[in-house]
Amino acid sequence: MTRREVVDYRVADVKSFSDLLSRMEQGWGFEAAQLANAHKIILEMVKDKECVKFLSMTANLISTGLRGVIAEMIRKGLCDVIITTGGTFDHDIAKSINKYYRGEFFMNDRDLKKKETHRLGNILIPQESYGLVIESFTMQMLREITREKKSFSSRELAEEVGKRLNDENSILRSAYEKKVPVFTPGIVDSAFGTQLFIYSQTSEFSLNLLKDMKELSDIVFSAKKTGAIILGGGISKHHTIWWNQFKGGLDYVVSLTTAYEFDGSLSGARLEEAITWNKVKENASIALVHVDVTLILPLLLAAVYERIG
Repeated sequence: MTRREVVDYRVADVKSFSDLLSRMEQGWGFEAAQLANAHKIILEMVKDKECVKFLSMTANLISTGLRGVIAEMIRKGLCDVIITTGGTFDHDIAKSINKYYRGEFFMNDRDLKKKETHRLGNILIPQESYGLVIESFTMQMLREITREKKSFSSRELAEEVGKRLNDENSILRSAYEKKVPVFTPGIVDSAFGTQLFIYSQTSEFSLNLLKDMKELSDIVFSAKKTGAIILGGGISKHHTIWWNQFKGGLDYVVSLTTAYEFDGSLSGARLEEAITWNKVKENASIALVHVDVTLILPLLLAAVYERIG
């Protein structure tokens, strides 16, 4: 094993984000080492023209201002396929129409309830910005799209929503404009999904999630290589690595998460564990960074953009 020195570094004369990450790599240090590695892997993945790039994300991120950062990722071509949760529909619709506000993790939740305000971590969501807004938007859309056909996949619904949202920071609008398919295996676990169910009780409408699976299968099997940026865990992470196992596993993986492996959960499972399931290749380039995504993704992407232009 080649011995590589841990180099002390300073930041007063740092000129760029990519320069800072280079110095963090020289200094090594715990999660900083993984972050520097993640930067390198994303650059490799983006430059590899044979690689189909997956973006996996949880919906809670869309409630924050990181929504604009992720929309920018899509517009800059850093992903070819998105896998997410039903709540992404909720927050993307709601924030395209109304506003969310800054709060704290420790607040009087009983008082917030009296003020008709939801709390998501330290994000405050007035009821007037959420439920009825999503319900009204979804019902109007369903009345329009079911005039011609009655069955839709989650990918098709994501396109229909994106087509109707007039917001450059919208995830679904950005994906629609860039022709990036959005798959949502747990779409019914959301306010949006509940409206799909309610509408189906009085009108002819059905979900075809198996169509999503066929399309994902075609994407994976037609790809020479695949890579993934995984933000958080849950069903989005699992669906991403699950489908890639059928082609022998991912070639590149960068995972940003606050979850740890010691409870045996999928969200916290280390990427090496996925090798045993053939979801990640044995020789894959992998980086697992234990960090809040809202903290580090903007810095990581800023460094990437400096290198790719």
